[in-house]
Amino acid sequence: MNQEWAAPSKSQHAYLWLKERIAGEELTPGYRLVLASIADELDMSVVPVREAIRRLEAEGLVTFERNVGARVSMIDDTGYRHSMESLAILEGAATALAARHLTADDLRHARELNRRLVESLDDFDPRLFTSVNHAFHSVLFAACQNTRLLALVEAEWVRLGHLRDSTFSFVPGRAQESVREHEVLLDLIETGAPLPDIERAARGHRSATLAAYLSHEHPDGLPAAL
Repeated sequence: MNQEWAAPSKSQHAYLWLKERIAGEELTPGYRLVLASIADELDMSVVPVREAIRRLEAEGLVTFERNVGARVSMIDDTGYRHSMESLAILEGAATALAARHLTADDLRHARELNRRLVESLDDFDPRLFTSVNHAFHSVLFAACQNTRLLALVEAEWVRLGHLRDSTFSFVPGRAQESVREHEVLLDLIETGAPLPDIERAARGHRSATLAAYLSHEHPDGLPAAL
């Protein structure tokens, strides 16, 4: 393979570097992104850094303010709801498209991850649960042959990590329901259920988590802004 194609561009490198630090909360909401400083850190010009930041802006992780510049996006309920709604559709489709490509080893691994989630319920750690939960779902959608769809799913997971450290911190009771729904989803995949049924179950699973969060945060009904 041509080395030019094998190596990521400077813009891609800057994009991944920034995205990783936003997801890991090294760059917190409201943090000002100074192009020159980032370029010096990465030993490149500001041009690829600017391209990377524009890409992150398109994904909702960065916002531009007049006379201020680029900042890591602030957290808001509307953004969280939109990401969860998007992920319900995207991940549901990716999981269904991946279903027929999952191996017996993939399904065993997914069941083992769900067992870990069940075991964690007695001494509940929301961040750990979220991490293992992501790993569980990644096993189910990673075999999707549509790489563009996969990229969109992963982008929404990263955005969610920025918007909410863990939804389960707010609604820990949802975790018990979640692991039960995982088992139902795995049963559908293992038994070769129709793909629309698998997609519906995966989408409903994500939507139920959003509904639990919104019910907890807004028990008297959704605010007008939502």
